[in-house]
Amino acid sequence: MVEHDFKKQRFQYEQNEAPAVLKYKILIDPKSGQHTVDFYSTFVPESLRGKGIAEKLVRTGLKWANEQNHEITASCWYVEKFLRKKK
Repeated sequence: MVEHDFKKQRFQYEQNEAPAVLKYKILIDPKSGQHTVDFYSTFVPESLRGKGIAEKLVRTGLKWANEQNHEITASCWYVEKFLRKKK
């Protein structure tokens, strides 16, 4: 199950080992006050790769950002793939 750790600004999936994580940072435009979420890192331990966990993390993170009405950007190439598909 994917959990959101708002204090650490990340989504994580744990299964008896190091967690798979999607990290983000919230950027605030000083003029408009608009919040932009930059998803900047996705990591899945080798033992969990190939199981769709990174995709679950990204879809959960994007859903949350959309529900919060945040603008979304991605420094992470993996998340960027999902943003290109939406366009």
